[in-house]
Amino acid sequence: MKVDSNEALEKLSKIPSPFLAVFSHGTLSVEVYKPIKEDLQQPHSRDEVYIIIAGSGTFLNNGVRTTFKPGDFLFVRAGVEHRFEDFTDDFSTWVLFYGPEGGEKG
Repeated sequence: MKVDSNEALEKLSKIPSPFLAVFSHGTLSVEVYKPIKEDLQQPHSRDEVYIIIAGSGTFLNNGVRTTFKPGDFLFVRAGVEHRFEDFTDDFSTWVLFYGPEGGEKG
């Protein structure tokens, strides 16, 4: 299966939500995420990966801030506070949730 980021972002632009589920298989779920001005997400119950599609900014992950740009891969353990900050208007990212509730052990 192929999911095109431009097509996913076009579908997302037509709904009032900042995220859109685009794929699911077993414990893996994939979304496209494009917050407007502020990232209001809360810690999640499963591990997650972000792969930046477009834009740049700062990413807060468990109290540590790092910069990000297109193509970057960001990992967040389940239950950890995280959010995107000071991001550009064109910012968008893939979000991959996977594994059991509470996250992978190890």
